[in-house]
Amino acid sequence: MLIDLQLHSVNSDGYLTPTELAAHCQKRGIRVASLTDHNTVSGLEEFRRACQQYRIKAVPAMELYVKLGSRHMNMLWYNFDVNDPGLHKLLRETQIRRRALVRRALERLVKKNYVLDINGILEGHSHYLPINRIVDSFYALNKKRVQRELGKKNILETEIIRAYFRDKNKTRLHESYLDMARVARLKKQVGGQLILAHPCKFRWVSEATVGKLTQVGLDGLEVLTPHHSWEAVSYLQALADRHKLIMTGGTDFHRFEEALWYDIKSSWSYFHIESTLLAGIAKIIG
Repeated sequence: MLIDLQLHSVNSDGYLTPTELAAHCQKRGIRVASLTDHNTVSGLEEFRRACQQYRIKAVPAMELYVKLGSRHMNMLWYNFDVNDPGLHKLLRETQIRRRALVRRALERLVKKNYVLDINGILEGHSHYLPINRIVDSFYALNKKRVQRELGKKNILETEIIRAYFRDKNKTRLHESYLDMARVARLKKQVGGQLILAHPCKFRWVSEATVGKLTQVGLDGLEVLTPHHSWEAVSYLQALADRHKLIMTGGTDFHRFEEALWYDIKSSWSYFHIESTLLAGIAKIIG
């Protein structure tokens, strides 16, 4: 059975609506799917209704920015109580803190004579403000200058992030991180499973760190993802087995890159996830 347990919509850093995402899942034969927008549950009901129409099982989920000591990571959370007031309070807290971080970062760029509509950016996204939306606005207003400074016309989003939002000489924009222990405590109240997203994107991932996360409340590892090489998949399977962790998979889909000149427009073009390959996945998808 084909599944996809990491998808993003316009409610965070994706470019399709939850309804459009569900339609594309149906076209690809996906039977179980999760909308995992960052630090918000605002699109889950729309996604659930659309999936129901297409006879797809929608597993409630989201993706959080989490820290454990000095380690920063992305944590997928499945099957929690979507209506819990404590959960909504926590998410709103991260959204407010993120807006303050964004304003501060953009004000630094304005001082360096870049053109930015700071209030427009902040008001244009009522949930968690994603970096790609900020980059879209920044590049649209400063395109010629950015092309001149980077010495090229065809510039990738990641290049702009590195050059302008991860550079101490320009500005540094950080995510709004939650302490892992705090998230784990809330999980005891609202239920669900905590899964470390695309672990091998983080250079620090190790047996010791996964062990510490498991002690705090980690339930599994996202093993199958386009972010991972075969070596990473093999390593994570062994880690999951030793620590008795659930294995999950997701494409981390955000959009179809229609503006690009090559044929592969998204990971959906070549990447598929078969549920039978993932140990313990029934705890999440039923």
